[in-house]
Amino acid sequence: MSVRLVVRTFSELCITVGALIVLFVVYFLFWTGVKAADAAEGEIDTLQSQWASEPVAPAPPSASASAEPSDPAPYRGGKPFATMHIPRFGSGWEWPVLENTEVKTLQKGLGHYSGTARPGDTGNFAVAGHRRTYGDPFKDFPKLRPGDAVVVNDGTTWFTYRIAKKPHRTVPTDTAVVDPVPRSSGFEGAGRYLTLTTCEPEWGSSHRLIAWAHLDATRPVSEGEPPELAD
Repeated sequence: MSVRLVVRTFSELCITVGALIVLFVVYFLFWTGVKAADAAEGEIDTLQSQWASEPVAPAPPSASASAEPSDPAPYRGGKPFATMHIPRFGSGWEWPVLENTEVKTLQKGLGHYSGTARPGDTGNFAVAGHRRTYGDPFKDFPKLRPGDAVVVNDGTTWFTYRIAKKPHRTVPTDTAVVDPVPRSSGFEGAGRYLTLTTCEPEWGSSHRLIAWAHLDATRPVSEGEPPELAD
């Protein structure tokens, strides 16, 4: 085989491999985002249709402000039950929150850690989301600052949480960050908390970024959006 043929063959192989790499990058960075945006929009449409036809029943009146609804129906795995808005990430930032944190669930929106609290309940409402790929919902996670609002809508109530401190970096095995009173959060005693988790570094998954918040206010959906979402 001549040197010229070897060089030509090697060049063609390099071009082919390069083209495959480019296609993979386009799929990984662009197409997964397109798919996730369409899927998330579909989940939100599903929720809005559900709320319009069969609104979620609000908690019954109680003499105690700390009382919780008794035996609520469990969330369905992989199905949406709320939407989340984080004004720090932009006025149009809205993602569905679905039950569980399985891979296929996080490809459609944010995932609720099964077994953690529901929005507004005593305990820790814990939610995970991709930082990159599948729509990059938590791309700007490091920008969160104390006092930032995280607003959750379950169809009957707007729950406004306030970020307690700048995001905390930890390892994936640190499951105590989603405990009812999350470790390292600075919170003490029972309360109504929110934990957000995502991957760290931005294009890796060796660590996790954690943001904690506490429930600051509630507002019936019938009264319109809370002021934090005003343009």
